[in-house]
Amino acid sequence: MVLLIQQAYITDPSSPFHQTRQDILIESGIIKDIQPRIDVKADQVIAGEDLHASPGWVDIFAQFADPGYEFKETLETGAAAAAAGGYTDVLVIPNTKPVIDNKSQAEYIRHKSKGLPVNVYPIGAVSKGTEGKDLAEMYDMRNSGAIAFSDGLHPIQSAGLLMKALQYVKAFDGVIIQIPDDKTIGTNGLMHEGIVSTQLGLPGKPMMAEELQVARDIKLARYTDSKLHFTGVTAPRSLEYIRRAKEAGLPVTCSVTPYHLFFTDKDLWEYDTNLKVFPPLRTATEVSALKAAILDGTIDCITAHHLPHEYDSKVLEFEYAKFGMTGLETTYSVLRTAMPEVAESRWVELLSTNPRKIFGLGTAAIDKGAAAAITLFEPEASVTIDAKQFKSKSVNSAFIGKTLTGKIRGIVNGTHISVK
Repeated sequence: MVLLIQQAYITDPSSPFHQTRQDILIESGIIKDIQPRIDVKADQVIAGEDLHASPGWVDIFAQFADPGYEFKETLETGAAAAAAGGYTDVLVIPNTKPVIDNKSQAEYIRHKSKGLPVNVYPIGAVSKGTEGKDLAEMYDMRNSGAIAFSDGLHPIQSAGLLMKALQYVKAFDGVIIQIPDDKTIGTNGLMHEGIVSTQLGLPGKPMMAEELQVARDIKLARYTDSKLHFTGVTAPRSLEYIRRAKEAGLPVTCSVTPYHLFFTDKDLWEYDTNLKVFPPLRTATEVSALKAAILDGTIDCITAHHLPHEYDSKVLEFEYAKFGMTGLETTYSVLRTAMPEVAESRWVELLSTNPRKIFGLGTAAIDKGAAAAITLFEPEASVTIDAKQFKSKSVNSAFIGKTLTGKIRGIVNGTHISVK
């Protein structure tokens, strides 16, 4: 298979062709040539007036719901959604049935995902059954393909257990991922605790629940000198704690979701259950702090927190609706719309360079002789989010019907070509 990408603007700081417009020739999944003009007969040609190319994007916290919840998503539909969103690599959380807490479940993910257009890596559970009691078989899971470790949607509450996990993963330079949330505070909270929650008559979840967890976990990371990644950070004070930890040289990193940069708690006035997410949407003040942290480099990655739900889990009373929304297919458009001032090189850093470095996935340079792992996109194109075009099995997205800026053309991942 010979593929020719014509006149793509390359955004890849690791490439000698960074910030130049080039033709890219790919044969059998390998980048054979990069020149201002390449005149060859290709099996497929990809072109576009505003076409950009970057190293393949990585999502570090997605739910593909397989095994056990295939009515929400499958590895196949999740991978298709990821490819449509510009991702070549996805780390999937262990909250399946059964839980990914042993080597056989990690191997199931790796083997079943072979042949998909996207590389799918399991995140192994820290505790058995993600119950937060006993350590799972992390070493065995690592040898079977687990890239990182987390209890996923169940933040680790026990300081002793997290400390042991951080010590354990040091043996293989592993990373623990944690959604920072003290579940004993605002246990029944449905949204951010504040003026809007009071006006809507909904129980709130205070930011203190996140801040306390971040502060505690950073102390544990300091004690163990082990790698810790916070995902779904929303509180300015959490960002300040993380900033100080980095300045002290601790191996602490963090990520935010696109929807926390786009929506605020005021958007819940219509009780849209698609906006019932965890961590909850905050106020405009917190959104501004997150945007500032994107610009100053405090935030390391963007993750969609792709949590698909079937119709019956979302179309019901707000109190009973499940937390989460799909996100892989809309991430880039949301980011470009929420923060148009951010340079494309920064988005590539957040979506590709940093997650690859943090989780040891290796580089994906756009250079001659390199394996093709390329995301293709058009930054200035307008796109209206249409549920009928979703590749995901679920369509629980609050962005449906919105017109956004930034369009994904697709991916080239080895011999897999998924381009619109």
